[in-house]
Amino acid sequence: MAYGVVAAMAAAATKSLKLATPVVMMAAVLLASCGRLASSHAPTSPSVAPAAQSAQATCPITRPQQPQFIPPAPYSTTVPSAEFWYGASTLWTAIPNSGTWPGLPFESGSYVQKVLWWRDGYDWRSETSPKLSVRGARIDGPAKPLASSAATNAFAADIGSSMLVLVRILAPGCWKVTGQYKEASLSFVVWVPA
Repeated sequence: MAYGVVAAMAAAATKSLKLATPVVMMAAVLLASCGRLASSHAPTSPSVAPAAQSAQATCPITRPQQPQFIPPAPYSTTVPSAEFWYGASTLWTAIPNSGTWPGLPFESGSYVQKVLWWRDGYDWRSETSPKLSVRGARIDGPAKPLASSAATNAFAADIGSSMLVLVRILAPGCWKVTGQYKEASLSFVVWVPA
């Protein structure tokens, strides 16, 4: 008798399965297609990345001079890590090898960067507020010009006597920055990522 009950249950299950199979298959197809539709309409962040990479690739970032600039004595010929010296003895700065200013702090609606400038004969003790002016403009699209602080003096044993300016960049992109000190002017181009 137990065998008959098991056989009857198996037959009922098989009949239910045969009836359920089209329903289960239809549900599986609907679920699978819903997943495809949902994923095909979902926004993806990589679609933004190629446009940013393309824009960065067209930015004429400043590369090391040939021959490479070496600061005059008593300034250190060793450049800060992952940077190169750029300019002339009348005015120079250090630029990242990558040509980018990545990871800048974003404060009060702008990216903030400190920029050091050097000049042969500049003395941080006698000129505490150097007459260095810094300006900049985005060259790959619209943006307000960068804002810069008044220059101040700076000194460290490894970099010597220098001038320091804080710049505020209002939009990511390709930026041309120009420093002017006395008769000397120096411009460079950097990429500022978002």
